[in-house]
Amino acid sequence: MTKQRRIGSKATAVFLAFALVQICIQLSFAAPASPSAPAVVPQQFIARLTTTGNQPITVNNASAASGASLLTGANIVTPAGVSATIDLGALGTVELQPDSEIQLDFDDSGNVRVKVLRGCVVIKKNGPGEAEAYTAEGASEKTNSNRKGMGFCFAGGGLSPFGQAAAAAAGGGSGGGIGTAALVAILAGGGALVGGLIWAFSGGGNSSPS
Repeated sequence: MTKQRRIGSKATAVFLAFALVQICIQLSFAAPASPSAPAVVPQQFIARLTTTGNQPITVNNASAASGASLLTGANIVTPAGVSATIDLGALGTVELQPDSEIQLDFDDSGNVRVKVLRGCVVIKKNGPGEAEAYTAEGASEKTNSNRKGMGFCFAGGGLSPFGQAAAAAAGGGSGGGIGTAALVAILAGGGALVGGLIWAFSGGGNSSPS
């Protein structure tokens, strides 16, 4: 009986040890992740595109039109005659003029960065963070508490204010003054007026008495 009891006790001990190992394995799979485990990445912010007349533009070398979704890092190109607006929701908007190219970056902190490669862009910033227009050559302009909107055109590696660049392209000069053709017409008209006054006061308008 003693020998049989010893055999039974050993068998019971082996069974309990095996059961304990199985329980430990199950608990290890059910244990929560350690603090060093990487956090879950939140869903990436998405912008929405609208184009003039729903005409196509190019996003990352592919055709895109109104309603397309844009992720940060997108390269955006507009052809001649077609402009585009990128709606960043609470962050604001980025308006791309025709025949322009930019690289657009934005993050969950509200920061918006626009690399101007050619053409013109208008940025309207809302919410937290700042917006920056910059070039590969090192030019940079940023929004602040007093400037929430700004527009610039790429000019020889620099950034020219959008209004001035548009006036220069139209032939009106950087200050939006009188164009050359208009100035010539005014001077010509003024010369005719002066000549007429001289002729009138010199008696050219009256016939000499007989």
